Amino acid sequence: MTALEAAVPAEVASPCSQVVVAIVNYKTAGLVIDCLRSLADERVSWPDFDVLVSDNDSQDRSSEIIAEAIAVNGWQEWARVLPLPRNGGFGYGNNRAIDAALARPVLPRYVWLLNSDTIVKPGAGKVLTDFLDQHSDAGIAGSRLEDLEGPLQISAFRFLTLAGEFEAAARTGFLTGLLARWTIAPPAVDHNAECDWVAGASMMVRSDLLQKIGGFDEGYFLYFEETDLCLRANRAGFKCYYVPASRIVHLVGSSTGVTSNANLTKRRAPYWFQSRHRYFVKNHGRVYAALADGALILGLLVWRTRCVFAGRPIDHPQHFISDLLRYGVFARQ
Repeated sequence: MTALEAAVPAEVASPCSQVVVAIVNYKTAGLVIDCLRSLADERVSWPDFDVLVSDNDSQDRSSEIIAEAIAVNGWQEWARVLPLPRNGGFGYGNNRAIDAALARPVLPRYVWLLNSDTIVKPGAGKVLTDFLDQHSDAGIAGSRLEDLEGPLQISAFRFLTLAGEFEAAARTGFLTGLLARWTIAPPAVDHNAECDWVAGASMMVRSDLLQKIGGFDEGYFLYFEETDLCLRANRAGFKCYYVPASRIVHLVGSSTGVTSNANLTKRRAPYWFQSRHRYFVKNHGRVYAALADGALILGLLVWRTRCVFAGRPIDHPQHFISDLLRYGVFARQ
């Protein structure tokens, strides 16, 4: 039996863990192994979880490399690889792990969605389970995300609105103050707090929520799918919370290269615009989607004007406005 065969479950129903950790891989085997190593350390004090790594047809031997690491490190009892036939995106990969978890005869209480580019700090998973155990109104709980060096990343958000899109793009002091109640990414707090949605890099979801509303919308290839999931949960009566005692190192953009801080002016991939457009059309209609594009463009023009007068470089991605129009208002339906 090969390492890959040993790391792929013969049947989805074998483990009886209370938490299933879902990790999606696409050509990031090294990052996945580092994430698994951090989870291995967690099992010393919190053994009640197992991990399903969905490989989105990486075609770079990722499945075999991860399976070999699982075998060499003796993680077979709790970590498995699910090789998938195509790269269907973030939601597709997660959904295959969610399907496997929900098919078990002993249903896990929670599914922990964890990015491949994360490192789990001590106690992070148990903090989320304890919170959800103690708050029956909570359907989703998200972690505090940090850079490798320690600085905090914003990971609790408000739902997207016209005012929020304008404010996020304009980045102007008096406008931010005026539109503070609609700010999409408000300042982080150091206590448990209800929010609209949390970053998909580390979010724990009740299994009964997933049974009720389903998993991710696979129409999103990448980005905005966690916002959509949290919105659907909200509409179904489940609350979302930010739980900062659960701390996760998030190597921003390492799994995709799209939102890395080092790539602020790099041209965005078409799927970012397509996912954003899908989110607005699906949840608010085509007219609202067009207005959201207009609000974002207006905000960008405010920011660009400020940059010109201040003599500073314009730091939004190249061709952003033309791409926004191409894949938004003028996209072929």
